[in-house]
Amino acid sequence: MTKYGYLSLFVLMALESASLPIPSEVVLPFAGYLVYTGVFAFWAAVGVSTLAGLAGALVDYYLARWLGRPFVVGLLNAFRLHRGALDRAEAWFQRSGEWTVFAARFVPVLRTVISLPAGLFEMEILPFVVMTFAGCFAWSVILIYAGSLAGPAWNSALTSSTTFMDDLSALVASISAAYITYFGFSTLRNRRGMTTRPSSVS
Repeated sequence: MTKYGYLSLFVLMALESASLPIPSEVVLPFAGYLVYTGVFAFWAAVGVSTLAGLAGALVDYYLARWLGRPFVVGLLNAFRLHRGALDRAEAWFQRSGEWTVFAARFVPVLRTVISLPAGLFEMEILPFVVMTFAGCFAWSVILIYAGSLAGPAWNSALTSSTTFMDDLSALVASISAAYITYFGFSTLRNRRGMTTRPSSVS
């Protein structure tokens, strides 16, 4: 990224958004560090990463829409992503529709594979683009800004050890885990409510 600049940022984020195992939780904070050092401009980095995320998401969307579920499952297997990730993404999508495309952008694994059920269920392209763009933009702003704020710590981490990266990854993972746990309990509570609700008799 230091050598190739915005081009490398675009390529990495586009591949990540197209379901390849590239962690944006590392790429974007490092882009923030490059903002801190003056290599990148903040809003330029946000814009590049957002457009890259949209581009990668559109690749997944159209592959799923044109080639169907068997291809999607094969794609996930090729990149060692469990089929359960697609099942969870489909369940999210069927419950909340287009808003899931936005919300899933903040959840590891689901943030990339959510484009696949959107394509499989033939979500309209305009809402998909709007929700994907908004989610990628917010995710980019948060992580790039965090990386820029942590500039001095990056200097120490990059020259001495990986402690800072470990701490940053742990923070992102903790936030994501809390979100997923909350969503899981909410879903379980809703299902219990449905099973205990008395059925009407005509």
